[in-house]
Formats: sequence, structure tokens, C-alpha cells
Amino acid sequence: MPRAPGSGERAPLQFNSRQAKRLGDILSMASPDVVTVPPTTTIMGAIKTMTFYGFSRLPIADAGTKRLIGFVTSVDVVDFLGGGLRHNLLKEKFGGNIFTAINADITEIMSTNLTYANDRSTLNDVLKLMYEKNVGGLPIIDEENRIKAIITEEDFVRVCSGQDTGILVDAYMSPIVVTALAETTIEKMTRMIIQKGFRRMPVVQDGVLMGMVTASDIMKYLGSGDAFEKVVTGDIAEVMNQPIKSLIKTSLVAIEKKADLGEAAKKMMDSDIGSLPIMDKGSLAGILTERDYVRALAENKGLLS
Repeated sequence: MPRAPGSGERAPLQFNSRQAKRLGDILSMASPDVVTVPPTTTIMGAIKTMTFYGFSRLPIADAGTKRLIGFVTSVDVVDFLGGGLRHNLLKEKFGGNIFTAINADITEIMSTNLTYANDRSTLNDVLKLMYEKNVGGLPIIDEENRIKAIITEEDFVRVCSGQDTGILVDAYMSPIVVTALAETTIEKMTRMIIQKGFRRMPVVQDGVLMGMVTASDIMKYLGSGDAFEKVVTGDIAEVMNQPIKSLIKTSLVAIEKKADLGEAAKKMMDSDIGSLPIMDKGSLAGILTERDYVRALAENKGLLS
């Protein structure tokens, strides 16, 4: 694996899954291949690291002790750059100077209200915690608060992938779907995501579903290429006024609402996506996300056996 831009640390790949089960079965499923950055990393450095690895969340850990300090997500970054509560910090503390702001330490926008599990936790413990706290990923720490592994919603989708679960998609999809018009600006889409607490939104044009746009898509757009050059020079208004349809890079992947959850999980894993539009006779009927798999597994413990 190539090294990411900035000063991220990658934990050594040492865990054997069979041995891990004797320590606590969470380590048999969580990834020990954890990328962290120290608190002195700039916001720009964190964006580059998350973009490079395709992460939607990044742990912040002390460079010397490896103790977990905080977490930053793609929503936090989009909130900061795109007009949420963290954006007020940009205006008030940095006078609206985007270049100065993105070169500030990541501690300015990271969350220190951490939810985590210890390395003796069971999978059911972690499922319950993620379900109750409504979080997309959990760092796994040892007794000295050092991060050892990370488990995400995607790991639980992987558990279901290809299984004949006997559970239909429509049992766990969200039937009420807020959509964005294709010509909606990125700035407006950003505000919708932040205000409504979403991480993704279907995009439609003339009543036809075009695809999905996520907070991570917006962060990647702001953190790379010509858009990033404009962000750095402070010309963020031009960047944020582009239509949201410009962020749709892949063909539409969807599934019918009477499909099995295992079939939907396989489609999500094969397409490397975190959500699926659910169709019913050609119309959008709902959306199925990685978070829905956490709920499904929490309510159907037999799927983990």
C-alpha cells in the first residue's frame, strides 16, 4: 500500500483471525490496518489522507503513544467547508480566509465525543453500541486507550454479502427518501446533508433517478483536482456553485425491493458503494444503506453465526 500524503500512521498487519477470536471475537472481524493521523495534521492534510484512502472517517491519535484523541468524518469536513456549524468557525476564527483555515490543525474540527469499543468486546457488543449510538464506525482500543483496530458498517455488509438471509430488502430499507434535483448546487446539497443529518442523497432529473451523491463524494471533490486548487486560493464560491450532477461519476446501481438482503449486500460490495436505491416497478421506493445492515444484524443475531 502506498503511503498517503501527510503524516498518517498505519498499524502493522499482524492479527490472525483465528487467534483473534481467542482474544475477543471483535478482532476477528475488525481491520487492524488502521490509518491514523496526529493532532498536528492540518485540515488539508486530513482531507488528502481521507481522499487518498477513500475513507469517510479518520481517527486522530497521539503520534507517540498512539492513544485515540478524536475522530473526523467526511461530514465534518463538508460541514466546515460548506456552510454548517463548523463553517462559522471558518468565518469567525479565520475571517473567512479559506487558505488559512485549511492549514489549521485538524483538532479545530475533529470530534472528541468518542464512541469506541475495547479489544475484549464481542461482535454483539459492538453491534449494539453502533446501533444505539448511530455511528458508522468504531475504533477498537486496548486498556491504555491505544487504537488497535477499526470496525465499520461496511464490515457488517460484508458479513451478509452473498448470504441467503431470508430477509427482504424492503424490511430494512428507508421508504421515505429525500431527493435532490440534478441542478441543485453543491453548496445547497451540502446544507441539506448537514441540516437533515444525511450522509447521502439520491439525485433525480425530470423525475428519473440519476444516481447517488454522498458527503464523501463532496469531500473528494473539494479535496482534489481543479476544485482543490480553487479552494486553496479562496475561490470556493465558484466550486460550490457547480451542479450536484457533476459529482455523479458511476452508472446507477439499484435493486428491487423484494430482493434478499444478502443479494443487496453483494451488489454493494461488488460495486464498492455504501447505499443502494431500492426500486419497485421502475420507481424509487426507498434506500438501503450500510447502517441498515447494522440494524438488521442487531435484530437478527443468527446472521452472525
